[in-house]
Amino acid sequence: MNSQTGKVMVVGGGIAGLTAAWELARQNIGVELVEKSCFLGGHSIGYTCKATDMCQKCGACSVEKMLKDVVGEPLINVHLRTEVDALDRSKGYRVTLKKSAQDQAAGKVLKGFSRHNSPLYVVGENVTEAVPEGAMKIQEMGSECALDVDAVILATGFTPFDASIKGTYGYGKWENVITGLEFEHIERENAGIVRPSDGLPPKRVAFIQCVGSRDERLGHLWCSEVCCAYGLRMAGTIRHQDPEAEVSVFYIDVQNVGKEFPVFYERIKENVRFVRTIPVDIYPVENDCLKLRHMAEDQGTPTFEEFDLVVLSIGIMPGADSKLISETFGVPMTVDGFLDDSVGDGIFVAGTAAGPGTIAASMAKAGKAAFDAAKYVGGAK
Repeated sequence: MNSQTGKVMVVGGGIAGLTAAWELARQNIGVELVEKSCFLGGHSIGYTCKATDMCQKCGACSVEKMLKDVVGEPLINVHLRTEVDALDRSKGYRVTLKKSAQDQAAGKVLKGFSRHNSPLYVVGENVTEAVPEGAMKIQEMGSECALDVDAVILATGFTPFDASIKGTYGYGKWENVITGLEFEHIERENAGIVRPSDGLPPKRVAFIQCVGSRDERLGHLWCSEVCCAYGLRMAGTIRHQDPEAEVSVFYIDVQNVGKEFPVFYERIKENVRFVRTIPVDIYPVENDCLKLRHMAEDQGTPTFEEFDLVVLSIGIMPGADSKLISETFGVPMTVDGFLDDSVGDGIFVAGTAAGPGTIAASMAKAGKAAFDAAKYVGGAK
């Protein structure tokens, strides 16, 4: 341990990385927070509040609050558009940083999901549209340096399943087949759910669960642990916004993801139809609607139904950088491709980098990783 620096590097600025950084700062430990994108918050900062006539405990507000706390904390030094290039263990933990590639920003003005994002706007190269006040040029972002720290927390997150792999669902071909993440973004942008094709509220909506997870043919045998809860919360949101809307959930089984989930599930069943089967395929029909074919559970015969919008509850996959992070930091990977969180020796793993989990579970794991790291550097109280 390098006792002169008294710092911990947190790699990843999603909810787990934010939580770990905040908990370390509360222990008066300096933090170097490294995020490869241009904004803090990860996937979860794009989630919307699912409250209806009561709080649905989706955790979205927790992410907003944590982001606000972190950007205002002087002990946390944030490196946006930055990633780890190398680790030298011969001198403690000397981490070399480099600017991350952001080719997708070319010609665009990017906007963070939260008003607490700083900057809120980032301008890519060769932009011709109007530039918002306070926007930062992407060329001015990113750190290229070597930092000495006492410990490292890896909170590099997950990759959403690529729904186009399930070709029979027509994702990427039919405009009104969307993922759960896209549902969140549409909801946030429009203050309500609308169809991408015409901007109108859908009257008939289908949710398909377990897209990409618990799939033997893909070799993805794990449960993503979040799909049941967020799919059902979104279904409840639609019914709350439009009590006349018809919402159906196609599922294998419903996972119990918390002590309050059974009560929530029973309440949702009063307004949402549950169909225990996984649809076979989806076809476009008139008026941008979709025909969904599934096998009726009780009869085993093909059944066809039409919907205005289909939402795919995509699963949690290992982070895109997991293999590289594993090699750089000497952290083994699990059989499913996530990072093994039992490594120790000054390197700790937090959140969904170690496997699927909810926002609450990711925050809890990050809190433990921060405690272990603080204890390692001698700062835990």
